[in-house]
Amino acid sequence: MEHILLLGGTTEASQMAACLAKAGRRAVFSYAGRTKRPVLQPLPMRQGGFGGVAGLVDYITCKKITHVIDATHPFAAQMSAHAVAACHETGARLCALQRPVWQAGPEDRWQPVADIAAAVAALPEQGARVFLAIGKQTLDPFVAKAHNFYLLRLVDPPVADLPLPYAQAVIARGPFDVDGDLALMRAHNITHVVAKNAGGTGAVAKLKAARNLKLPVILIERPQVPDRQIFATVADVMEWLATDHVTERGV
Repeated sequence: MEHILLLGGTTEASQMAACLAKAGRRAVFSYAGRTKRPVLQPLPMRQGGFGGVAGLVDYITCKKITHVIDATHPFAAQMSAHAVAACHETGARLCALQRPVWQAGPEDRWQPVADIAAAVAALPEQGARVFLAIGKQTLDPFVAKAHNFYLLRLVDPPVADLPLPYAQAVIARGPFDVDGDLALMRAHNITHVVAKNAGGTGAVAKLKAARNLKLPVILIERPQVPDRQIFATVADVMEWLATDHVTERGV
């Protein structure tokens, strides 16, 4: 019997959950647990990590998961790699629901960089006022450029002091709009934007606002993930589920 594990945390994952629920598919929605107030879903929900590849293998086996849909954030590379490994070991079928990357337009001032370290290196030593739109997990490397001002936008208030001495956090949950991000950047006299190339529509407003203000954007490229089948739309995933018949493979 089909049983789907939906690895979520993105807008696309919520759309996928709604479609699965409407279709009456047997599925469970999994959150990583980093957000205190996750969006409620129309599917049974679980929160927290699995305990590495071995833990995910145990979960897939115990819950008789037949299909895994990886709709995590494009920068959740470790979770995606674990899903590839666990599905290979258990025989569960895997696909990813992944947003296309953002593409620069002729008026954009983007500087693509490979990772967080390269983003830090691309910033001035001091005097910049940076909209650091990368979440709270990877702030420590920016201490190397601690004499800049950093504006952070977080879903939850920080539970400890920020590692950056000149930083301010705005607590907000997307999606965001261009007018709001223009106002935010102007109010804080932002000179640089640092962002991850997450794709999608929920957070693209900051890039459009930066274009409007002619600000440089340091854009971190997506990490590498092992090969897996990738779909761009919920409809494509539903078609895959409809045509991928479950066979007896011990899950």
